[in-house]
Amino acid sequence: MLRFLTAGESHGRMLLAIMEGLPAGLKLDVARINGLLKKRQGGYGRGQRMTIEEDRVEILAGLRGGVTLGSPLALAIVNRDWESWQEIMASGSEAKIGERVITKPRPGHADLAGGLKYRQQDLRNILERASARETAIRVAVGAVAEELLQALDIRVEGQVVAIGGIQACAAEKTWGEQLFANPLYCPDQEASLRMIKAIEEAKEKGDTLGGVIRIVSEGVPWGLGSHVQWDRRLEGRLAQALMSIPAIKGVEIGAGFTSASLPGSQVHDEIEYEPVGGGFRHRTNRAGGIEGGMTNGERLVIKAAMKPIPTLRKSLASVDLHTKEPFAAAVERSDVCAVPAAAIVGEAVTAWVLAEAVLEKFGGDHLEETLLNYNNYLKYLYNR
Repeated sequence: MLRFLTAGESHGRMLLAIMEGLPAGLKLDVARINGLLKKRQGGYGRGQRMTIEEDRVEILAGLRGGVTLGSPLALAIVNRDWESWQEIMASGSEAKIGERVITKPRPGHADLAGGLKYRQQDLRNILERASARETAIRVAVGAVAEELLQALDIRVEGQVVAIGGIQACAAEKTWGEQLFANPLYCPDQEASLRMIKAIEEAKEKGDTLGGVIRIVSEGVPWGLGSHVQWDRRLEGRLAQALMSIPAIKGVEIGAGFTSASLPGSQVHDEIEYEPVGGGFRHRTNRAGGIEGGMTNGERLVIKAAMKPIPTLRKSLASVDLHTKEPFAAAVERSDVCAVPAAAIVGEAVTAWVLAEAVLEKFGGDHLEETLLNYNNYLKYLYNR
């Protein structure tokens, strides 16, 4: 079983993750992991925090000579902003917990629900962990998963396809490094220019913008996931992973919500067979690469909707946790638009779920064993 846990607060000393279940023999490119972390920090519309932090992962255990040992992999990302917060966020009794107390919950955040649930008098104890800062370590975890997928020639890429109602019109395919020459990680250059203008207008108004990300996965084989139990259906697992990203409020696979308004003849993908090296395939891909809880050999296409960031420079109305008096909500440092960052996080969590499904099907205590099982399966598929 491939699994991981994360720990750490937004202004704490560091973010941590422990991964278990990776096969031995997998070469990890730390520079590539750090490259994905840098992309998460980039994208037009990010805030001041991104100029403070320079996320770099350190692998503390489970790796020797750049190759996994099969034992748990420990990852850490140091928070550079800790230097300004260590007296307040210290874990010991010396922490100055009476300073910078937050009692005014911010609309759209976990502040109030978490404060009531965990009986906190200082909402900082909620927002520090609920913060999207936690996604940095999840991107590092997902980047490790991508290393495994790349060994099987499976490629995952997150893209921006809408911001503030402005839609991109690009094809559903991966674009590689040329995608990141665009400041919004959007494959439609013309639409990107209009998106940037919309972000600037929102910034002037003290407002924020959301959008839609798309995650495209190529080279995904038939049969990842399963139809036999509800919790093994791959689309459910992917949706859960994407919905766990802060501010994501909706997920669709393939034609998704559009298919609800169409007749079946315009939704379902007809099947054909290519006798020489092709095997079974579909004439279209409205299903988005999944049918019946399993991958169907086509490109996997998922979209996720991100709401506007709820921390605005023009404060929204709130009520003090203690006095119950109305106040303008506390403002923490924030972005105007973090949809490009969400695309990278979406890529990472998708890669993780696919890596889980790969190891469930093909197993292997060493990468060589995994690849042997995988290649034998491909021979079976293409010799039917």
